[in-house]
Amino acid sequence: MGTVTLGVSIAVPEPYGSFLQKRRESFGDPHAHGIPTHVTLLPPTEVDASSLPAIEDHLAEVAAEGRPFRMRLSGTGTFRPLSPVVFVNVVEGSSSCAWLQKRVRDASGPVARELQFPYHPHVTIAHGIPEEAMDRAFEELADYEAAWTVNGFALYEQGADGVWRLERDFPFGRTDGEHPPPGVPRQTDQAGHTDQAGQARPQAPSR
Repeated sequence: MGTVTLGVSIAVPEPYGSFLQKRRESFGDPHAHGIPTHVTLLPPTEVDASSLPAIEDHLAEVAAEGRPFRMRLSGTGTFRPLSPVVFVNVVEGSSSCAWLQKRVRDASGPVARELQFPYHPHVTIAHGIPEEAMDRAFEELADYEAAWTVNGFALYEQGADGVWRLERDFPFGRTDGEHPPPGVPRQTDQAGHTDQAGQARPQAPSR
């Protein structure tokens, strides 16, 4: 059956998603049109196509343990010089993202893998383009703000044309009022005292 390249992410909803994707295109990123705006939970991973049913079952189990949480974006950051990436910061919801991505990549699961860099949730707005354009992305979206409630995550597959397409949504199985399983972080108030990303220059990326 061959192999497929998959990714798991939290989609940035409208109108924010289209706006940031168009801005990414405007900075000259040639891959922007094929990458829906997102926060990564599992970076591009090549797997046997025959393993897809097991992967979907695993993701459904992870989603069943999750519950809605608030996501807030604010300002820009960069992974330069370690990696040519400029991004919008995740300043609320980062602990929930970290818990989810760890569960997705669990060593006992079908997509177990190590990351090249420590996990740092973010929304990429420029990648691998000239430094001047990276600087422009960093500056022009420095005041950007967005917030919404995350109700699940999704599985994407990269086509032969390089475009990432939605394969399946995985809504969370719990509600805000339910007690979370061990390890699921509770969100703080809107001030985000325990959930601010706070890293102007993080150690390294996980895209």
